[in-house]
Amino acid sequence: MSTEQLIHLHGRDVWTRILPGEGAPVLLVHGIGSSQDTWGDVPDRLSQQGIPVVAVDLPGHGNSSKAPGDYSLGSLASTLRDLLDHLGHEKVHLVGHSLGGGISMQFTYQFPDRPLSLALISSGGLGEEVFPGLRAAALPGADLALKLALNKRTLAGLDWAGERLSRFGYKPHALNGGAIDTVRRLSDDENRAAFLSTVRSVISTKGQRVSALDKLAFVQGEQVLIMWGDKDPMIPHSHGENAHALLPGSQLEIFHGAGHEPHTYDPDRFTDLIASHVAAHPMPLAKNFTALA
Repeated sequence: MSTEQLIHLHGRDVWTRILPGEGAPVLLVHGIGSSQDTWGDVPDRLSQQGIPVVAVDLPGHGNSSKAPGDYSLGSLASTLRDLLDHLGHEKVHLVGHSLGGGISMQFTYQFPDRPLSLALISSGGLGEEVFPGLRAAALPGADLALKLALNKRTLAGLDWAGERLSRFGYKPHALNGGAIDTVRRLSDDENRAAFLSTVRSVISTKGQRVSALDKLAFVQGEQVLIMWGDKDPMIPHSHGENAHALLPGSQLEIFHGAGHEPHTYDPDRFTDLIASHVAAHPMPLAKNFTALA
């Protein structure tokens, strides 16, 4: 059984889903333009194995507040720290996807005594290359261009194209259900403004502008699990291979055939890997973690 609640943290409302288990929780941190929904049933799978889970909608995403403000990695990492403090958790297992990986690395750098382990899923912050569409979002005038482009007719066209192509076994990342849902959310002025603020904090027209490679020296490789799809169109899996080489003792898992979301491509394997990684870094004498009323 899970609990969902909107938690007010220093001027920001953060939508949070909490699932019960024993020990330090796994904190699931999603990517840019997404929400906790991107994890599918992974939170439930982990909880069924006795692992507590906190899944969050980052500020500017999902059901969390989208007011103008600081959407930098440092600010978002601080929000996650405030969330954990509010929930009463000193230690945490971080699992970050895409932008969430960059935030998780920033969290580890800012609050090194808090993480027990770190899992980077198709993570940002490990190289410059990134999907051209995100670089375009950093261009001046992107807000107006998106507003004009994302009307009911074009959104209906994307739905139609995605459905037609899937009938022939062709499922391009830009036309899958999650990607189209992300695009649909950008038709809302508030969602779009928050999305662009987040993009521009980490991406320029040349590519990723924030690198965590210099911070990897502060991380123990044995604590790090890296997962990537070898068909990732957003961030090349070579970024994960490079990070693995820079982190002796880290674990690299490539999902052959998977795109940017290996956790939805093969949730069985993904859940088992996270569960094994968490078990290898237990929290001593942890109290039972139960969903809040």
